[in-house]
Amino acid sequence: MSNSKQPQSSTNTEMGFVDHLEALRWHLVRMAVVFFICSVVAFIYIGEIFDYIILAPTRKDFFSYKLLCKMGEYLHISSLCLEDVKINFQNTQLSGQFMMSFSSAFLFGFIISFPYLVWELWRFIKPALTLKELKNSRGLIFWVTCLFLTGVAFGYYIITPYTVNFFAAYKLSNQFENIIKIDDYLDSFMSLVLGTGIVFELPVAVYFLSKIGLLTPHFMKTYRKYAVVIILIIAAVITPPDAVSQIIVTIPLWILYELSILISARVEKEKIAKEKAFFSQY
Repeated sequence: MSNSKQPQSSTNTEMGFVDHLEALRWHLVRMAVVFFICSVVAFIYIGEIFDYIILAPTRKDFFSYKLLCKMGEYLHISSLCLEDVKINFQNTQLSGQFMMSFSSAFLFGFIISFPYLVWELWRFIKPALTLKELKNSRGLIFWVTCLFLTGVAFGYYIITPYTVNFFAAYKLSNQFENIIKIDDYLDSFMSLVLGTGIVFELPVAVYFLSKIGLLTPHFMKTYRKYAVVIILIIAAVITPPDAVSQIIVTIPLWILYELSILISARVEKEKIAKEKAFFSQY
């Protein structure tokens, strides 16, 4: 990741490439070690994690249920108070609970170690950046981590309760009883929480795509109506069929999209200013 502008021989260039691979290898090793340690710690407390975190959205005393119900009473919107649904879980595999301990530990290990993983990646990329690029990317680690953790929290406290409540209460006939496999619930839980964390990285993704010219604010504004439709579809899928629930999920995703347009516009403005400065020299 050298910034040297001096010409190099093919041998030096090859050695430089090997050095980069070696540096990357050690970054990956450190990331794997920290991820493993965090996963081990999560595995040690996996019983408490299951009882107080993973299964919490299935109980009526969950924080989100209380908060949303109080908001509903204050705003006189009864649909914010979700029904109390009793969920019966079952395990159908001999090693099912044991394997779920590992997958859950890895999930929480990744979430806990995420700030360090991002920092290690940044340490690898940083030497290749110019001073101006370093200045423009100041605070990147903070924002990447903040957006991810905000998405995880949003998925856990808002999307997961609505999803669990809706599908657990949904019946085609009163003759059917919902007996849910615990591994299915865990898969849905992991997808919602981790998926929302990744979706909330949209502004960061737009920043880099705008940097390399694959996205422009004009393009995002032109297709804004399609983006809104997609957001509404996503909100309709993961929430109960009422307008209030869909609005609660739609608003943050819409805000992220509008924020991404502003970020793309800023990147384009910087690129235009850089081009004008370049041509003004001639």
